[in-house]
Amino acid sequence: MRLHVGCAMWTHTAWREYQPIASERLRGYAEWCNAVEGNTTFYATPARKTVESWATQTGPDFRFILKVPKTVTHERRLNGAEAELRAFLDAVEPLGPRLHALWVQLPASFGPNDLGALARLLRTLPGRSAVEVRHPAFFQDEYAAQQLERAVAGVGAEWIPFDTTVLFEGAATSAAEYEARSKKPRVPRRTRALTEYPIVRYHGRDDTDRTVAGWQPWVEVTAAWLREGRSPTVFIHTPDNASSLLLARRFHEEVRARVPEVTALPEPAPTESMTLF
Repeated sequence: MRLHVGCAMWTHTAWREYQPIASERLRGYAEWCNAVEGNTTFYATPARKTVESWATQTGPDFRFILKVPKTVTHERRLNGAEAELRAFLDAVEPLGPRLHALWVQLPASFGPNDLGALARLLRTLPGRSAVEVRHPAFFQDEYAAQQLERAVAGVGAEWIPFDTTVLFEGAATSAAEYEARSKKPRVPRRTRALTEYPIVRYHGRDDTDRTVAGWQPWVEVTAAWLREGRSPTVFIHTPDNASSLLLARRFHEEVRARVPEVTALPEPAPTESMTLF
């Protein structure tokens, strides 16, 4: 039984002490977390040689959730982007089993009337895929939500919730929180899993106590999924992400306290600054 946890990136200036080899930041990150969001692939398709280096720095059980390029999802809106998609899939092929899911993040303007294009795209994607939507109708209209679920679950894909409810709770307390609010979607929390492999993105606050208090519903949901035999992946975000590496491990520990049979995360080499908690 495995629970995978991770962050929005594998390199952060605040984590350098945990990643002593500059040329192998990913290897250092993988000692702390066993999954990562691949947000950079949204902006540019990496060179195949670069992806090969990602594979050599991680074990076969490590999970990459890679975002499909914006040329496919936002610029072409899933239509007529076959060449760009083929180039991306060829580039990431060296990850092999580490490529846990292809992440189709859709713009807020992509609504229920566009589901035909989404269904067609999902049918062409190899392996596992997951979809993140931001159009209000999918959260406010039960029929629209059901239509999306049918389109996604019909091909064995997952619907990724991005839980920002804690981020938008009360007043922002820092420039980082203001900036995060300007960029992140404000949508209701959704906890329904469609497949064996649910994926969750949770966004907390600068304050660790508020972040931990806010993720308690996810601790219970994740524990329940594990007891059902599912294999979830949970990503922890904070406004500046400086603390997210250690927070992801803390989330894993809280879930494991409820489901002791969950495999523990590997113990990284000790450092002198493990003092966040």
